[in-house]
Amino acid sequence: MSIIEAVLLGIIQGLTEFLPISSTGHLTVAGKLMGLISDKNPEHWTSFIAVVQLGTLLAVLIYFWNDLWDILINFLKENLIEKKKFREQGNNSKMGWYIIIGSIPVVIIGLGFKDFIEGAFTKNLYVIATSLIALGVILGLAEKIGKFEKELNELTWKDSLIVGFAQALALIPGSSRSGTTITAGLFLGFKRETAARYSFLLSVPAVLGSGLLEFYQSLEFIDYGGIINLIAATAAAGVTGYLTIEMLLRFLRKNTTFVFIFYRIIIGGLILILLYNNIILP
Repeated sequence: MSIIEAVLLGIIQGLTEFLPISSTGHLTVAGKLMGLISDKNPEHWTSFIAVVQLGTLLAVLIYFWNDLWDILINFLKENLIEKKKFREQGNNSKMGWYIIIGSIPVVIIGLGFKDFIEGAFTKNLYVIATSLIALGVILGLAEKIGKFEKELNELTWKDSLIVGFAQALALIPGSSRSGTTITAGLFLGFKRETAARYSFLLSVPAVLGSGLLEFYQSLEFIDYGGIINLIAATAAAGVTGYLTIEMLLRFLRKNTTFVFIFYRIIIGGLILILLYNNIILP
């Protein structure tokens, strides 16, 4: 992998991590076209993706720094110092609990199916194309029946758990972490921007945990040149990701997600056509 390829992959990661169109799917297609993915060692590609995701995690941390800091301080104060009952806690402290609750499903499922997730099956483009199309249709259904009324302060532990299970579905490549969580939020009646905001906050523990774990496990496979490429890709992902967060939240205040729905279906169909004509391999 050249540094130019690394930067390009980082930009793709930053653009697609927060849009509901699947960063893993786009990165895998790009990696296949560039000849960077080996069927013999697919875990190397999984490690690369997980580490580059740390760049988009940094984007979330910077963009939502004030919110995350308030959540952390109030959570620690009201639970460890003042020891308030949950119903007596403020919105920031409760949000800390909702992030924890929402993170439980992806931790359990991620650890339980770790070997499968890192295997060749989850790099298969048939799986990715099908997931792109299927979730696009489901997101379209959410747009049709969603009420778009609830704000973030109306979130409950049941809502957070449901969105958490939706986040776990994002372990299937092509489904998209933001795609599954935003879709769940719309089904639960949240406003589009609100669903996206909670999706981004909820992504912090999952992306941090998987990124650090994969980075540690991939150290034996990284040489000096590989480290430079990882740094370049991660930096590109961070800058692009920050700009994408700002753009998406602004967009969802006044617009639906149908542009992403149509995009998912078109791209998924295009991948299937390329596979059928042996232009790319599964």
